[in-house]
Amino acid sequence: MTPAEPILSVGDVASRSGVAVSTLHFYERQGLIASERTAGNQRRYRRDVLRRIAFVRVSQRVGVPLADIRAALDSLPEGRTPTKKDWARLSRLWRTELDQRIRDLQHLRDDLTGCMGCGCLSLRTCALQNPSDELAAEGAGPRRWMDGDADETGG
Repeated sequence: MTPAEPILSVGDVASRSGVAVSTLHFYERQGLIASERTAGNQRRYRRDVLRRIAFVRVSQRVGVPLADIRAALDSLPEGRTPTKKDWARLSRLWRTELDQRIRDLQHLRDDLTGCMGCGCLSLRTCALQNPSDELAAEGAGPRRWMDGDADETGG
């Protein structure tokens, strides 16, 4: 960082980005953003970190894992801040995965209509926990609960 470059303190970045200081520290540990240290060991950020943070937040909001976000940022020349053109290219790559997640959620939503939310009592129509009534062969009742195989979510 050159002395003429505007720099921001961690508090300034948190305030301007709407992200908690602890989140900024986490992002830095994950290699998503970078800071420089003053002689007093205080973090200082270049202004372009705000765009990187916005890129991370929007990517997270649409469900992109942090590892994929980091890989996307690492793919930029010299670790520069993403441009509009970069976002268009990267979002196209993520679109297929997002479309699949949307289809999966729609399928889950549609199957949920027939679910009683009971931890599956071996209903013939339960497409979520007991497709094709597979548990019926083990006997009547909530088989997963009776056998102690229920996980914390009740499945």
